[in-house]
Amino acid sequence: MSEALYVRFQGATRSPRGHFPGIFALANGLAREGKLSDEQYRFWRAGNDWYDAHYPNPSHTDPTVYDSSRNPGAVAWFKATAVHLIERVDGYLQLLAAHEVACERVESTDPGRIVYEDEVQVVVVPWEKGCRSGS
Repeated sequence: MSEALYVRFQGATRSPRGHFPGIFALANGLAREGKLSDEQYRFWRAGNDWYDAHYPNPSHTDPTVYDSSRNPGAVAWFKATAVHLIERVDGYLQLLAAHEVACERVESTDPGRIVYEDEVQVVVVPWEKGCRSGS
């Protein structure tokens, strides 16, 4: 089996739109709903600010990248080489665990059709069952 090229941290339950939300969306949801303690909120705000400064936002480059009609189910994956970004995920996982939000780490050599790519990430439309070219 080939070594994974891409890593994603996502919820274990599908959203109403049918995909597994990523950890940032899950943490943002907790903050938006006012469920974070003051300490958790400070961590979340500082973490998001750090990622905003060190991690390109695909929507700024291509505003249609997450458009559900153009790229249905599009989700972001870290490139496995983006260790400096992946290492900082643990705090988000701890935050979500404190709120009993189940998450999982998923790895793949081919998570879907790439619709955006930069140095540290890809955004893909997941392969449909039976159309997958790898995993």
